[in-house]
Amino acid sequence: MFSRAAFRAVQPLKRNVISRSYATEPPKSGTSPVVYAAAAAAVGGAGYYFFATPQGKSAAQKAESKISSGPAKKAFTGGDQGFVSLLLEDVEIVNHNTKKLRFKLPEDDMVSGLTIASAILTKYKDAGAEKPVLRPYTPTSDEDDKGYLELIVKKYPNGPMSTHLHDMVAGQRLEFKGPLPKYAWEANKHEHIALIAGGTGITPMYQLARAIFKNPEDKTKVTLVFGNISEEDILLKREFEDLENTYPQRFRAFYVLDNPPKEWTGGKGFITKDLLKTVLPEPKSENIKVFVCGPPGLYKAVSGAKVSPKDQGELTGILSELGYSKDQVYKF
Repeated sequence: MFSRAAFRAVQPLKRNVISRSYATEPPKSGTSPVVYAAAAAAVGGAGYYFFATPQGKSAAQKAESKISSGPAKKAFTGGDQGFVSLLLEDVEIVNHNTKKLRFKLPEDDMVSGLTIASAILTKYKDAGAEKPVLRPYTPTSDEDDKGYLELIVKKYPNGPMSTHLHDMVAGQRLEFKGPLPKYAWEANKHEHIALIAGGTGITPMYQLARAIFKNPEDKTKVTLVFGNISEEDILLKREFEDLENTYPQRFRAFYVLDNPPKEWTGGKGFITKDLLKTVLPEPKSENIKVFVCGPPGLYKAVSGAKVSPKDQGELTGILSELGYSKDQVYKF
């Protein structure tokens, strides 16, 4: 269970702002437009020559075939598809209780078929058991990645599925079904969103943040508050650092630790109304959304638990006390 003490220290990510040059910016070197025109003509001529050769015709045919083939085939189509057996290709140790598992999709050119935001259902049955074990997970691989699907799984005491997954080795298979739709996202659906996560509750938050920042049309601002026991438990830290370095005006991340190291520079203590009031968009702001995901202790302290996948339950806890409405909060 996620301890309330895991809300005891908050520290923003260190930011190293990276200077980026965009294609829409004017040339900074003062190069004459004539030079660009000449270069473009040269490239055009080379392109004509290339596509006139047998190699060029072959490349053109491949490109045309790729375009005409349409969208990538989906491994998971929902509805009455049923469970799909996937081969475990690789296992990577992330930390003392977390592994990354890479599963091969049925065909190399397939994508998972997951949407933003959605999860996948896993299933296995022990020999002699009456019922199978079913657990949902949010993959950390990109929805456009072809040929594979990745899960980050933390092993919990007395957790039958997480224990089974940690015991698996490359070459074994697991049953999957999906996608399981969660919060349907589209570009600029909200002006500012906040992500409050604990433990592996970070995976749907990462799925959502990744989709926002990979879409150049989506200008949504994102604030992340991520609670863990220790610094090594912070999953996907490098990925979030990259986002903050690349989009410093739109993304901020804060870490909350139960057992911070000596060099930890953040404050210590439970997450309070004052803390969230400082880092989250105000409840009176227009068009905002707060997402919550994590162990029961996090839900109890921050938002109250959801009743079922289709019933969000009442909003309680810190977010209610701060004045957020039920419609402004979504519990994964």
